[in-house]
Amino acid sequence: MKVSVQREDFDLGAEVAAISGKSTIGAVASFVGLVRDVRMTLEHYPGMTESAIAKIVEEARGRWQVMDCTVIHRHGALEPNEQIVMVAVASAHRGDAFAACEFIMDYLKTRAPFWKKEERAGGAAWVEARAADDEAAERWK
Repeated sequence: MKVSVQREDFDLGAEVAAISGKSTIGAVASFVGLVRDVRMTLEHYPGMTESAIAKIVEEARGRWQVMDCTVIHRHGALEPNEQIVMVAVASAHRGDAFAACEFIMDYLKTRAPFWKKEERAGGAAWVEARAADDEAAERWK
C-alpha cells in the first residue's frame, strides 16, 4: 500500500505497473482527478492528511478484497489540466477493484483534510465542501 501527499506530479502508468506485478491480481481500477478551468492551491496538514488517507484505504481493505493500493494526492499551486489525485486498486476481481477505487475517492473528497483555494477573475476564494460529495460518501454507509 502506498499513500503519498506530494507537490510533484506522478506517472499513472508507472504507479499502476508498480501494483500490477503479482500473478494473483486479475484487475486494477484507477482514477485520476484533474484541475478543471481555474488555477488552484491545495493545502493540507502534514501527517494528519496521510493518516486520514491510510484509514480510508484500510476501511476499503476491510470491505473488499484489495491486494494492493496506491493513493497519491498533490498539494501546492496547480494549473488547469494538471493531475491532482490518483487512486489505483489491485484485486483478484474487477468488482472489488472498481468498488474500492470509487469508495476511496468518495471518502478522499469528504474525510481527507485538504483545503482548496481557487483563483478566478474576481479574485481567490476558498472552496466550501459540496453537498454532492457528502451524498456520494453516504451511500457507502
